[in-house]
Amino acid sequence: MSEDGAVTKAPGEGGRLLSWAFRHLAGPAEGVKGAVQGGSAEARDAWKRDLAERKRFTREQRERKRADREAQRRS
Repeated sequence: MSEDGAVTKAPGEGGRLLSWAFRHLAGPAEGVKGAVQGGSAEARDAWKRDLAERKRFTREQRERKRADREAQRRS
């Protein structure tokens, strides 16, 4: 500590704004289960279900377009 009681920081450590941003936006990267992998098991399962649903919808759209093209060729 300095003589006046203020905490001195090393050059390049950043100011109040950077400290606040790091604490509140970056958050802890270690010691938190699933922080690096990207969330809870429920969130990952929901993401997988959503991805499967999107793939199914895209597959159905392709099949529908293919069927329409076949119908136009026959007529």
